Amino acid sequence: RSRRINGTPDAAIESGAFDFYVRRGYAEVICSERGTGKSGGAYALTGRQVIEDVHDIIEWAAGQPWCDGNIGMLGSGDTATHHGMVAVLQPPHLKAIAPVGIYWDIYREFWWPGGVLFSGFLRWLISDVNLDIHTAECSLKTELGEAGYKKLIARALADRDITADRDLVEALQNPDDPANTALLEILLRPLYNAYWQERTVTEFDKIKVPAWIEAAAPCPGSFHHWPKIKSPKRLTLGPPAWVDRPVYQYSWEILRWFDHWLKGMDNGVMDEPPVRIFVQGSNEWKTGADFPFPETRWIPFNLHYNNQMLCEIEPWPDAPSYSYNDSPEERGFLKYSTAPLVENTEVVGPLALNLYASCRGTDMNFFISLYDVDPEGKEKIMSRGYLKASHRELDKKQSKPWYPVHTHNNPQPLVPGMVYEFNIDLIPLANVFKAGHRIVLKIRGADDPAELLNEVRMNHLLDQTPNTVTVYHNAQYPSHLLLPVTRGNIVGTYVSGGDISLSKGFMELK
Repeated sequence: RSRRINGTPDAAIESGAFDFYVRRGYAEVICSERGTGKSGGAYALTGRQVIEDVHDIIEWAAGQPWCDGNIGMLGSGDTATHHGMVAVLQPPHLKAIAPVGIYWDIYREFWWPGGVLFSGFLRWLISDVNLDIHTAECSLKTELGEAGYKKLIARALADRDITADRDLVEALQNPDDPANTALLEILLRPLYNAYWQERTVTEFDKIKVPAWIEAAAPCPGSFHHWPKIKSPKRLTLGPPAWVDRPVYQYSWEILRWFDHWLKGMDNGVMDEPPVRIFVQGSNEWKTGADFPFPETRWIPFNLHYNNQMLCEIEPWPDAPSYSYNDSPEERGFLKYSTAPLVENTEVVGPLALNLYASCRGTDMNFFISLYDVDPEGKEKIMSRGYLKASHRELDKKQSKPWYPVHTHNNPQPLVPGMVYEFNIDLIPLANVFKAGHRIVLKIRGADDPAELLNEVRMNHLLDQTPNTVTVYHNAQYPSHLLLPVTRGNIVGTYVSGGDISLSKGFMELK
């Protein structure tokens, strides 16, 4: 990443805390990517050439007189994205990596979650302010030719969803601006194709270096890639707060990791549990040998028509459906809630919503939110998930019941009024839902108001075509939320919240 030449912040903000490591016998190298800062060449978002550049930098550094030949990689966010792909190349002198918050499938985990463009952050990040890009070279233009590229831009400018976003329109109208060129590489590639495949870590068997992975709150990739890594590894999920820039919070932990693998110190770091997860609600650490934790019970919480209840009871055979309107003028939604819990229930791990729905259009977007609601009604966001309905096709080889993976390369329009099953993954969570609290699920076609921690994951591209969405929850179409319960929920939720006078009324409603 570039060290700034125009007065804006430099890439050191996503590096390790260099003052900390230099004082302890390390040298830290921070470089400008091709086409940024003072580096020549053309900028290409996490492309093959960039990864090979990092490989070459590692080998160059290993030969310097101030280096003993043992190299580690450390970075957060965008800089952490490189680690997996570089490790696959197996640079001889790379001895360990420590990525903080990873996106090793940058299509699914960052720019197009569920096939819905992460448009707000796109304009902020891919800009002259943040990347200092100074080349207008465009691989998409090279691939399609000038005429084909212009035709694709014209098609985008006719898209109602895109033209509702002024920043995207400006980029499309000025495609030769270097920052806009890089933005359009993302905007004009809405399907998972060879471009995104090149930017996805798939050859995990080639990752041989030890990996210390921190799973930042909005970064689901850390959890899903963890089981595929077979080298020595550690997984940490910290409290729900952004780490400082540079990354200070984990300095002592990462120092122990590098001291062991780069300096050969026997400091006990490999004798500790491989997985450490900070559980909200209890505000304590949960440790184990693997993730998901072996004791995990995935329990289906069914959506019900009755009072929009969320509980383990099987759906009724002829239960009615619910509908909401979704348009620029009315972003409706549905909420489903458990009764107040009667016992503390620890939920740690990946989760998924299996939803049966129809609409009166040919496509729709699902924005799913999961909340912890206290007895006073205060909501705390715990997880989010996204899916464009036409992208519902599953990659059956990669998918698990608790982690649906979509192909995103074969969009299939909906038949108006037809009921379909949609499998939606939510960001893994770690929370104790306390007795008296409720678990609340919200289904909508737009982002909810952002909270500070989740603001970076908000502002997606919205559907501008007026629509009515219908959600089904009966025996034929059993919509349910699959929750990873690791402690509690022994007796299950009481639909009455423990109030016997209410349970009779619920049973009568069925």
